[in-house]
Amino acid sequence: MGLNFFHKICTSIFLIGVFFLISCENNVEKVNLLTAATELPAEESENIKIIYSDSGYSKMVIEAPKLERFNTEKAYTEFKDGIHVTFFNKLGEQESELFADYAIDYEKENMMEAKGNVIVVNVNGDRLNTEHLVWLKTEKRIKSNEFVKIETQEEIIYGDGLDANEDFTQYRIKNIKGVITINEEKENAEVQ
Repeated sequence: MGLNFFHKICTSIFLIGVFFLISCENNVEKVNLLTAATELPAEESENIKIIYSDSGYSKMVIEAPKLERFNTEKAYTEFKDGIHVTFFNKLGEQESELFADYAIDYEKENMMEAKGNVIVVNVNGDRLNTEHLVWLKTEKRIKSNEFVKIETQEEIIYGDGLDANEDFTQYRIKNIKGVITINEEKENAEVQ
């Protein structure tokens, strides 16, 4: 019984080992997909305030509850819990502000995308609302191909798409859907 039992155990171990070797797969594409899905940030910070300056003056201040920086081939920084960006002119005066529920900054491309309840307010008090905005830093432009709403002191403009300078003082709405003149509304309300 001892030798026969030992032989059965060895055969069973051998068969189990062969089964595992046959069932194992070393697919490089699957491994890359799994590692990409579980990619961890190289840097992570909470309650951040980043001040960008040039020639001794503040150019921009970024505030966010959370920042995650990824050093991949296409390096990027994510602001998953929202972002608030304040832009300043050379005199240190505030030019505009941007708020968004989410933002991603592609460092090599010099481009930032803001998504979800995006609001931009310029020095004149004009206010842009959209769900997606792209800031092309090198071109000093902001763009959107989504629905936009712009409120000024005189009117509210609705449209699909926008092209503007980065401080949002000069803009063009691509496909105007409607314009409401605020002064006319006030006059009509007073008459009734």
